Amino acid sequence: MPDIMVLLACLSQCIEPTTLRQLGRVIEAMLSMSGRVTMRGLSRWSGKGGSYRTIQRFFNTSLHWCQLNWLLLRHHVWDADDVVLMSGDHVVVTKAGKMTYGLDRFFSSLYGKAVPGLCFLSLSLLSVKRRTSYPVVTEQVEKPCETAAQVQPTKKSRGQRGRPPGSKNRNRREVELSPSLRFIQEHIKSLLQQIGDAFKVVYFIFDGELGHNDALQMVRQVGLHLVSKLRYNSARYFPYAGPYCGRGPRRKYGKKLD
Repeated sequence: MPDIMVLLACLSQCIEPTTLRQLGRVIEAMLSMSGRVTMRGLSRWSGKGGSYRTIQRFFNTSLHWCQLNWLLLRHHVWDADDVVLMSGDHVVVTKAGKMTYGLDRFFSSLYGKAVPGLCFLSLSLLSVKRRTSYPVVTEQVEKPCETAAQVQPTKKSRGQRGRPPGSKNRNRREVELSPSLRFIQEHIKSLLQQIGDAFKVVYFIFDGELGHNDALQMVRQVGLHLVSKLRYNSARYFPYAGPYCGRGPRRKYGKKLD
């Protein structure tokens, strides 16, 4: 316990001493217990000064977790000569019941199907020198309500093939972000604001969920470059560099990328 409090001493500038002691008790219990972490389990493993009521008071306290995680990284991990990347992923935790806030069915890659539970967006800082990931932001993801989805008009079939008459070419850099992409972008901005001038982050890493143009533009809007896997239905072409055939529009796409 004294060693944990020494590591947490840097957090005294942003949380109260009582909350800091409670946090030390919770961390000690989490590192000691086995199985799923619950409030009752934490109270049983935290020993003296960590009653169930104390655990309740701690979880009822509003804390800026992004700031706390960043302070720990800056004081104990950050190296001025290191290269740091930002990564993100969605984490699904199975959960039974009906009263838990945000409970819904989310796709889990471990189960290969949608399962009832909770979904969280996790943003981490990757140390290239240490080859280690340090989670900083963990925010619960909520599915949009069904009433909002029903308001959106359905596309009507035009009864004809090809491009609709009067349509113009649109700039692929000017996209309207979906609610899920705006949610990710807001938390990327908050993390970059928290980092400030400590170091410069250039790349943002995500899985194939963001392997499309809208996600690319979302990441570029915050000044980062996207590193992701292309989606299974993506088609990429080399730019056409051949001669003009003499009639019709000029070709934009060359050979298809395998």
